[in-house]
Amino acid sequence: MNHTSIISRRKFIKGGVAASTLTILPGGIYGKIGQSGNTPNNRLNIALVGVGGRGTSALRDLYDQNIVAFCDVDDARVEDSFVKAKDKSSEFAEYLNNLPNIPRFKDFRRMFDKMGNDIDAVVVSTPDHMHFPIAMWAINLGKHVYVEKPLTRTVREARMLAEAARKHGVITQMGNQGHSWDGTRIVREWIDAGVIGDVREVQHWTNRPIWPQGMGAPDHSEFIPVVPDTLDWDLWLGVAPERPYDPSYLPFYWRGWWDFGTGAFGDMACHIMDAAYWALDLGYPTNIEAVSTTFNEYSAPNASIVTFQFPARGDKPPVKVTWSDGGLKPILPPEVEYDYEFESSGTILIGEHATMKCGEYGGSPRIIPESKMQELRSSLPPETIPRVEGGPHKEWAEACKRGLKCGSNFDYSGPFTEVVQLGNIAIRARHKLEWDGPNMKFTNDPEANKYIGSTYEYRKGWGV
Repeated sequence: MNHTSIISRRKFIKGGVAASTLTILPGGIYGKIGQSGNTPNNRLNIALVGVGGRGTSALRDLYDQNIVAFCDVDDARVEDSFVKAKDKSSEFAEYLNNLPNIPRFKDFRRMFDKMGNDIDAVVVSTPDHMHFPIAMWAINLGKHVYVEKPLTRTVREARMLAEAARKHGVITQMGNQGHSWDGTRIVREWIDAGVIGDVREVQHWTNRPIWPQGMGAPDHSEFIPVVPDTLDWDLWLGVAPERPYDPSYLPFYWRGWWDFGTGAFGDMACHIMDAAYWALDLGYPTNIEAVSTTFNEYSAPNASIVTFQFPARGDKPPVKVTWSDGGLKPILPPEVEYDYEFESSGTILIGEHATMKCGEYGGSPRIIPESKMQELRSSLPPETIPRVEGGPHKEWAEACKRGLKCGSNFDYSGPFTEVVQLGNIAIRARHKLEWDGPNMKFTNDPEANKYIGSTYEYRKGWGV
């Protein structure tokens, strides 16, 4: 890799302006990282916001850095996640058994107020509705950020976050893990080499949701749940409208509620659509339409089919992209065996010369049917895109220290998240929508534009 100028931690924490002097390499961080060990500030000062559940995975990947703060609204969720991780025989389990005295907070705003000068970078592993406010708060303070997928709950939030990251010159990554793995790179290499020819159709599917969706508001007429002592319910709600606590919202079922999550589509499309979206340079669609099972103002549907039309890009032809969830499966292309076994989630790319499939995270790309794979095996291209070692968290940590771009940085994952959330808007609008991506508006349905931003006002005290 080329030499880059790295700003020292002492200089960095003086403010967001200094952070903008980081040199960002074009093309992203695609080399094998973390091998030399000769980087300035060899350990990054990281704060974790959201520590239980998925946040524990971030800690597992980053505990060799300098973890300076934990922030989580639910003490019991954190402890339960730590106990489960301690049961496994590993260096991480040993770390948890001898956990350093790391400052703990429930309110990320207090964490930044008290420890802002001691934090270089922040990982956000909260429910979807809190991704934007926490990440934006951190970026405005000049902190590097890693945000779990989907990057944001709405289209406008995604665009604002990408613009802010660019303005402040911070290092960013969205947690769609497959973008850091070999399979996604192989898909791009085969597409770039013309192995399957021009692609005009892509099909995605998933068995999600594996949590309740399509519900009405909880009924508290006869039973009012009690907020657990370990949970700060007001902080968990954050920007969302105030309402009584109910266990149907958390710790996992929030994904199915519009006010907190983005349904099966928003949850999984950032994984499943990634390889094809990147390999084909899809950009913004021109129109989107959807059909679904019953849903309401509270919760996403149990199953949906969303169709995107992407225009030609240079010498690449237009592409029709179809998404199916809730266990619905796409129509097989004629060259694929009738007894083809679908995985729980995956992608089929239909080219003019052959058809390719890959798994949930872009993994295990294959030409199908297998007879065609064997026919083309000798002509498959060599590696042209360097691989990333260690996964997305480690990729991001090393990028922060070296002043490099991550593969799923916000300049990529911001527009990609916008496309994903357009699918949810099409589901809610219930008719075909014409999209003007650069100007961020629907040209045929002004009413649908209300879904581009948040469908509720942030509560007082939570604005950024």
